[in-house]
Amino acid sequence: MKEYWEILRDLREDRDLKQSAIAEVLGTTQQVYSRYENGINEMPIRHLRTLCRYYRVSADYVLGLDDGKGTSKP
Repeated sequence: MKEYWEILRDLREDRDLKQSAIAEVLGTTQQVYSRYENGINEMPIRHLRTLCRYYRVSADYVLGLDDGKGTSKP
């Protein structure tokens, strides 16, 4: 199972976006966002909510609890 920061990286890279673009969406710096994507810092829930809206995915998907097809993982 992937960690949430790996899923966030995949979502960003699939859209050919740079970390700085996502940091701007979150109102933070590229350095702070990089620490989220590398699993160094925990991402605040407010940022998770913002990214779920931005990418149009569920929090369950980002957290690895759902495979993106509506199927829950144990």
